Amino acid sequence: MAGRQLRGVSGDEAIKVFVKAGGVRRDGKGDHVNIKMPNGQLITIPNHRELKIGLLKAAVRKAGLTDDQFLDLL
Repeated sequence: MAGRQLRGVSGDEAIKVFVKAGGVRRDGKGDHVNIKMPNGQLITIPNHRELKIGLLKAAVRKAGLTDDQFLDLL
């Protein structure tokens, strides 16, 4: 990845990236947001300050994106 990392991404930033990638934002429970991706997957992102790396990596994979594609949209 040449120095680029998925660390320090907030829930709000991640939600914007998934919407930019074609997802449709829907409200979830509490501070969580559901995003329906074009591949049919539903991703749930907590709208927190900083997402944990495992949760973010899993969401990126589920969305059908690579880490680099996610970072390019960021």
